[in-house]
Amino acid sequence: MAGRSSASARLEHDQGTSFLGAVAAAATPIVVIGVTVLLFFNPLFIGFEQDQACVPAITGYTPEQVRSVTGSILADLIVGPPAFTAAVNGQPVLDAAERSHMVDVRNVLLPLATLFVAATLALIAVAAVNRRSAWAWRAIARGSGALAVAGVLIGVAVLFFFDAAFLLFHLVFFPQGNFSFDPRTQRLTQLFPGQFWSDTAVVLGVVGLAIAVAVYLGARRVASRLAN
Repeated sequence: MAGRSSASARLEHDQGTSFLGAVAAAATPIVVIGVTVLLFFNPLFIGFEQDQACVPAITGYTPEQVRSVTGSILADLIVGPPAFTAAVNGQPVLDAAERSHMVDVRNVLLPLATLFVAATLALIAVAAVNRRSAWAWRAIARGSGALAVAGVLIGVAVLFFFDAAFLLFHLVFFPQGNFSFDPRTQRLTQLFPGQFWSDTAVVLGVVGLAIAVAVYLGARRVASRLAN
């Protein structure tokens, strides 16, 4: 009887650690991606990339006007309400179709942000409670390692097929199709032109890969030390 109880307890423990390990492995890529995006989702980096893409020349706005309009759009996107009514010299910057698209962008970002917060809290909880357990760090290493491999494969595809990848992204997240705008007349693609997105994708990919590899190596080192 005692042997069966002990075996049952071990089985429950193994199942529990397997479940928590799966949670940590799944949460790690989400956290790494979210942290990477947060590092660059700010007016300073966005303004720098807009300058690199010659946005003031494209829009005909002054650099100060570009920064003001972009700041207003970001505020509506992150904080809300999602009105997107930025104006220059009394003229609305975005038309009805562009404002509708930005509302859709916000509706996509909100659940992704919720997922990031939930994954972060779950990873912190698992790592904090089991910080002296090698299996927890091995799970984190698995998650970050998988992200690094996937990041290399996706990065190569995006590097050589950026336009197709950009279109696929929009088709997946905006199936209603309101994401095609005329860069000659509509401000959204003038404020955020193709060069802006391609350069930003490269930076996010490189930094995200570096963070994933660093987490993988660090977690493996800790797991190895705890296992000995």
